[in-house]
Amino acid sequence: MFNEKKATLVYKLIMQNKNPLSPHLQIYKWHISSLLSISHRIVGVINFLIICIICLWAISLLFGQNSYEPIETFFKSFIGKFFAVSLCWTFSFQIVNEIRHLFWDAGFGFDLKISRITGVIALVTSFVLTILFFTMGKNFF
Repeated sequence: MFNEKKATLVYKLIMQNKNPLSPHLQIYKWHISSLLSISHRIVGVINFLIICIICLWAISLLFGQNSYEPIETFFKSFIGKFFAVSLCWTFSFQIVNEIRHLFWDAGFGFDLKISRITGVIALVTSFVLTILFFTMGKNFF
């Protein structure tokens, strides 16, 4: 049976210090390591899907020029170029963040300050590589 007095007493004992039982999004402070970790996982899934699409695109080349023309038209548009730059960033970010993880696997960079610095370096380097890859490959599209 439900006893209201016991339930009220339990509630008062638990909520006496008024702290939440688990960290809520309203009070949780995001760190660059956690943001990069979540981004790394999301970008990994995106890269997997993009590699599947690239394989389908390569198969479409076997069917002749008519099957390739819509893809070529897409990549010549502004949205297609934005898509290509975005793909450059996802692959660049994945590679640079994996190098960061390799250093962690070797036992380096666990200090909080070093972790923040390497996180910023990974993010900046991924954008620099994206710009570099796009400027090198912009003549292809």
